[in-house]
Amino acid sequence: MEQSYDSKRYVTKGMGWSGRMLNGVVAGLAKLGISLQGSRVLSVQGRKSGEWRSVPVNLLVVDGVQYLVAPRGHTQWVKNLRVNAEAKLAIGRKTQVFRGVELADAEKPEILRRYLKKWAWEVGAFFGDDVNADSPDSRLLEVAPGFPVFRVDPA
Repeated sequence: MEQSYDSKRYVTKGMGWSGRMLNGVVAGLAKLGISLQGSRVLSVQGRKSGEWRSVPVNLLVVDGVQYLVAPRGHTQWVKNLRVNAEAKLAIGRKTQVFRGVELADAEKPEILRRYLKKWAWEVGAFFGDDVNADSPDSRLLEVAPGFPVFRVDPA
């Protein structure tokens, strides 16, 4: 799948009923306290409404530091987190309040590589046929603007 990797990238296609069902299952399990390879429920306040919005995400841990990667690009949760940096990650009844700090593109290649190594089976299609965990740093840096990454810092 050929796609652009700019700062406006937002993949809305590709979910279909099976993808929406998988998201629902992952979110439901996370709410019960069962994580699938690091899945959590992210809750962030809407930038316009102020209402809390929730979505399942994959929490990546690299050398003890937690990250959230947006494989679909500049999604609603990304836009909301940019405006309201304080958010919540939940697994079962355990909630972690955090402050999302967006990484610069130059900081993303190794995080994107690790993310793809762990979750390519789930999210690889959103990266396209030309990007994978074995892509050189130069390619990952080239596509970095299309994949927002946030470091999860204590609130």
